Amino acid sequence: MTSPSPADLSKLRINRDVPPPGVTRALRRNLVLAAGALLLLGGAYFALRGGGAVPVQVVTAESLSGSEGGGTAAGATTVTANGYVVARTRASVSAKLAGRIADLRVSEGSELREGEIIARLENDDYKAQAAQADAALATAKADLLEARAASEVAAREASRLSSIRTENQDLVAEQELDNVVGRAAQAEARMASAQARIEAAEAGRRFAKANLENTIIRAPFTGTVLRKEAEIGEVVAPSVGGGLTRGAVVTMADLKTLEVEVDVNEAYIARVQKGGPARITLDAYPDTSFRGQVRQVVPTADRQRATVQVKVDILERDPRILPEMGSRVDFLEDTVRADGAAPAPAGPQRFRLPAAAVREVNGVPTVWLVRNGRLEPRKVESGPVSAGFREIRSGLVGGERVVVGGVEQPEAGMRVTVQE
Repeated sequence: MTSPSPADLSKLRINRDVPPPGVTRALRRNLVLAAGALLLLGGAYFALRGGGAVPVQVVTAESLSGSEGGGTAAGATTVTANGYVVARTRASVSAKLAGRIADLRVSEGSELREGEIIARLENDDYKAQAAQADAALATAKADLLEARAASEVAAREASRLSSIRTENQDLVAEQELDNVVGRAAQAEARMASAQARIEAAEAGRRFAKANLENTIIRAPFTGTVLRKEAEIGEVVAPSVGGGLTRGAVVTMADLKTLEVEVDVNEAYIARVQKGGPARITLDAYPDTSFRGQVRQVVPTADRQRATVQVKVDILERDPRILPEMGSRVDFLEDTVRADGAAPAPAGPQRFRLPAAAVREVNGVPTVWLVRNGRLEPRKVESGPVSAGFREIRSGLVGGERVVVGGVEQPEAGMRVTVQE
């Protein structure tokens, strides 16, 4: 048998430089699919971006001198401030004495009249003190009756002996008369002492009765219970000493005295006048507003916050208005003066924009306008922020569409689409 020739073995070699036909086809197919996916994603991206335009939110610049409603006696909003609904008449009702609550008659929302009982403390010891004071007074009154009777007897005896001696000095010795007169004076002094003890006993009785009454916690005014601060069995005291001791029993308020307290930036406080009209909007009901009137401008400022507190009466009572609700107050331009004359011109035209509309560009306040689908910067003069708004004092003429959101880094000429 002959061995195979070397030429025959060369046919068994594997050419690793040429990929197998199946791998080549799979690679080509994957490349085509990836290219198609990229085309689809690119088309979707440009479709969503409106062909490269960035969606932005805008507001229209409207002059503050134009009417924004508010009735016949009020015009445009001059200042806006945020605050909270509070009650002018409000109290944390506590006990005058330390003690354990034995009876609690109210809960949240209870309507109370002035003087109505809220709770009672355990008071057996105070009842005993009151009974002891009554007994002491009765004893003092009895002592007074005895002293008065003795005084009257001594006075009559002294008068009788004095008359006899006047008629005949030999019948009554002077020393005997002096003794009788002295006993009468002592009896009168004992009667005066008994009268003083009665007054002291009456004072002690009043004190014991007052302590007993102080174990009853009553409503200091007519109002509504907002919170129950303690429960039956808890110890309460006029001042909290820590541990399980409670201070207040309930917190109550007169809901007829609700008002709004807001902090107005001191740069705008000159536009807020006592008695001026206002519009109140609650955060809980943003689509509903209530008429208000400035009751007081507090005559001091907060130097750290650069604000002045203003208190606004709520003229329209509504059961939805509750204490501690967040609210916004728009102070309105008074279009009717006290003398009936037309108000003086308000000066240069001013605008109010959301604070987000004003940006700093090289240290200069700037707003971005939308014109013909592109962004255009406009330098403005603006005031400080008040309740999320800034006043634009110059740079706008009115009617411009100003960007308030949608683009983080605006550039001049950037294509945009307006989102309503």
